[in-house]
Amino acid sequence: MNSLILVTATRILMPMLLLLSAFLLLRGHNEPGGGFIGGLVAASTFILHCFAHGPEETRKLLRIQPGYVVAIGLLLAMASGCLSLMSGMPFMTGLWGDLNLGGGQHLPVGTPVIFDIGVYLVVIGAMLEIVLTLAEEE
Repeated sequence: MNSLILVTATRILMPMLLLLSAFLLLRGHNEPGGGFIGGLVAASTFILHCFAHGPEETRKLLRIQPGYVVAIGLLLAMASGCLSLMSGMPFMTGLWGDLNLGGGQHLPVGTPVIFDIGVYLVVIGAMLEIVLTLAEEE
């Protein structure tokens, strides 16, 4: 498709949609959101790019094959569950700690965040693998 409007809109919307995706990922512990919906928004962003520029350009933009993204996400999600096993707790028990940011500020970080990032990557990789494969078959 060679639509100037779509190409221009994609250039403007991609950064905003990726920021929305990261926001949804990170707020998912206390409010609606999380890895799944954040991953869908991120995948939709790259699918929009695919519609505007074609699957070849989108694969160049990604720089990594979607199947590898799925594998990394699965390993990350599984690792988040195994951390509790190493602590002598049941699999997938949430572990929390504080990250010192300096100036007396602390950021609570836990294994649920790592799990959500894994889900985020799995959803992005799976959706992009499906859509890019279908787009290349045209």
